[in-house]
Amino acid sequence: MLLAIDVGNTNIMFALVADGEIAFRWRISTDAKRTADEYAVWLNQLMQMQGLDRNAIDDVIIASVVPQTLFNLRGLARHFANVEPMVVGAPGVDYGMPINLPNPAEVGADRVVNAVAAHAIWPGDLIIIDFGTATTFDVVSASGSYEGGVIAPGINLSMDALYRAAAKLPRIAVEPPSQGLGVIGKGTVHAMQSGVFWGYVGLIEGLVSRMTAEILGGERSLFAGQSVTVIATGGLAPLFSRHTDAISHVDPDLMIKGLARIHAANRGAFGKA
Repeated sequence: MLLAIDVGNTNIMFALVADGEIAFRWRISTDAKRTADEYAVWLNQLMQMQGLDRNAIDDVIIASVVPQTLFNLRGLARHFANVEPMVVGAPGVDYGMPINLPNPAEVGADRVVNAVAAHAIWPGDLIIIDFGTATTFDVVSASGSYEGGVIAPGINLSMDALYRAAAKLPRIAVEPPSQGLGVIGKGTVHAMQSGVFWGYVGLIEGLVSRMTAEILGGERSLFAGQSVTVIATGGLAPLFSRHTDAISHVDPDLMIKGLARIHAANRGAFGKA
């Protein structure tokens, strides 16, 4: 089985992939100080709970937006699974997708991996929205090239900033106002829910609208396509997709699917440690 590791700013996803299908997935909070031994004990216990032996892992691929975690995750792969891990963005790892930017190295590994998976699943021009610590909007052409995108503060970052900067405002959950309440707030919490939730829906719809216009022939036309499919992933994707028509599909496993595809395309370049 393939162990696919997706390191985000907030959480790390560990997933076991067998024959192209995701068999198991586990999350742990991102901590750059966590050692390879700590990862190994945690992962071994979770695998044993599922009746799995660590020898079932025969390859490891890692994508990380937190470079400080890579040393210990490489150690985990070498000592726990006895393999040399494939690290997305490292020399020798081919995305199989052209990066149509002046400086391709600037693009985060997570954004390109999502793009690889989305292009393999959906035809045509795509916008991929990833709801993480930051919310990213990435564009893939129908021909399969990564064309750039947008980075916005994640909604939880926005809420934390509001809570910390305004002494009298409470901390609230990410959710729309209760059923029956409109956008215009009738109290502090209601007003905050409207501002945070519907404001973020407005950000999504506004950016998707502007990006779509540009893709389909705006001032800086990128493609000759006639429609754009919008894919959402990340923890809050299902919530926002229920409240806007801007999102076409939700795929919570997009990142792991992309890692599996990149691993398959580069198999043989890495192996036993």
